[in-house]
Amino acid sequence: MSVNLFDLNLSQLEKFFTKIGEKPFRARQLMKWVYHAGILDFDLMTDFGRALREKLRAKAHFVLPEIISDKTSLDGTRKWLFRYGCGNSIETVFIPEDGRGTLCISSQAGCALDCPFCSTGKQGFNRNLSAGEIAVQVWYAKKLLGEFDTKVQDSRRRSVSNVVLMGMGEPLLNFAAVVTAVDIFLCDYGFGLSKRRVTISTSGIVPAIEKLRECSEVSLAISLHAPNDELRNQLVPINARYGLRELLAACQKYIDNNRQHGGIVWEYVLLAGVNDRPEQAEELARLLKNIGGKINLIPFNPYPESPYQKPSKNSVLRFQRILAENGWTTTIRKTRGDEIDAACGQLVGNVKNKMRKREENLNSNKVAVSG
Repeated sequence: MSVNLFDLNLSQLEKFFTKIGEKPFRARQLMKWVYHAGILDFDLMTDFGRALREKLRAKAHFVLPEIISDKTSLDGTRKWLFRYGCGNSIETVFIPEDGRGTLCISSQAGCALDCPFCSTGKQGFNRNLSAGEIAVQVWYAKKLLGEFDTKVQDSRRRSVSNVVLMGMGEPLLNFAAVVTAVDIFLCDYGFGLSKRRVTISTSGIVPAIEKLRECSEVSLAISLHAPNDELRNQLVPINARYGLRELLAACQKYIDNNRQHGGIVWEYVLLAGVNDRPEQAEELARLLKNIGGKINLIPFNPYPESPYQKPSKNSVLRFQRILAENGWTTTIRKTRGDEIDAACGQLVGNVKNKMRKREENLNSNKVAVSG
């Protein structure tokens, strides 16, 4: 059976080469061709002999998604729609900024959590992406941005310096595949990213956060969106299962496990008249005072038929000011790419809904944290 080599991290590739009668160091050579040079053609891997290339053609391949659309907004944000198997497509967004380029990638086709303010959840859930389907988003973005093309002048290249799993899906409900993909992101023979430049964003799957701290030290972002359980139960339904006390305890352990960790990023989507009042800012500051980190305020990005409204600029600045007065480092996320529906909460892709999988996905902690 032919293996998709994008699915394998370094240790898995070493086992693959050993299995086909080759030395483990071949894994490092192959990863450098793929992730440093962008080469997928075995015949172009010049340090592989003919016999090895023939073995690889017989036993391995690389699976690339189909590019359905490629759009660039006025502010330079670029969004790709990639089609995977079973008719599903997912969205990947590149956000260029001064000194950095952030790639927002997806981990599932759709999302089972159904947060009412997020358009992604409205389309339902189909399936988890494989490790290769997650990792290839970074590879393809780098390819399309010209990073692998040595003929392109440096000034024309765009660099992916940061990767955030904040696109479609809940990463920690696809634990094993996400951790394998993250291994590829961090590996020196892979994309070679710093652990501080890879961020996993989660709505709060507590058992998976606890398992993650045992095997990873990447940055963690929590989709909080409310300062108390009553409101968060409405905005983030998984909170009914893993409440704030349990979630904050898991986050504190994650930080304690890695003293060099920069702290949690608390994501807070501001919804007009729902969670943007001054007293809620005060409550949020009290809730998080013993754990720390920084707060990222995200003014709501409307989508068709949404029951929520974008808050006024004054209410956003007032919320930020109150948090700052309570000692919090608080940023306001600049809306990027909203005219091409690339802003936070607007990613929808094209998913064949299988919502009967939703309860299976949520109810099985063994699935969520296996691997």
